[in-house]
Amino acid sequence: MTTAAQLLLSLSARIDAQDWDGLSALLAPDFRARYVHTGETFDKAGFVRLNRDYPGSWRFEHEDVVDGGDRGVLRARVSDATGASDEVYHVASFATGGADGLLRELVEVWADQVPEAPARGRS
Repeated sequence: MTTAAQLLLSLSARIDAQDWDGLSALLAPDFRARYVHTGETFDKAGFVRLNRDYPGSWRFEHEDVVDGGDRGVLRARVSDATGASDEVYHVASFATGGADGLLRELVEVWADQVPEAPARGRS
């Protein structure tokens, strides 16, 4: 059985390679994605389109993955692949895989990397 963590690593690699057909092949026909930070939801075609049509060229590099069998979590760093900007984002992706080896559900939490000083009293 393909675990959700293995599916997340494949998702990461395919988004990083801008392999949109490969990304689509990982997603179940009834796939659903939700972005917590915006409240948006996407079906399979919408999620592939969002990634394919997003402006610019981005690196999607996984930093950590947790395997819970049919549930998994991946933490990734997303940055400008061209080096033209210093924009960096971090994403936590929570996934559910199916017995058919496809991703069924994805919930993502995105954050900007904004340099700031630690809160007073912390170093």
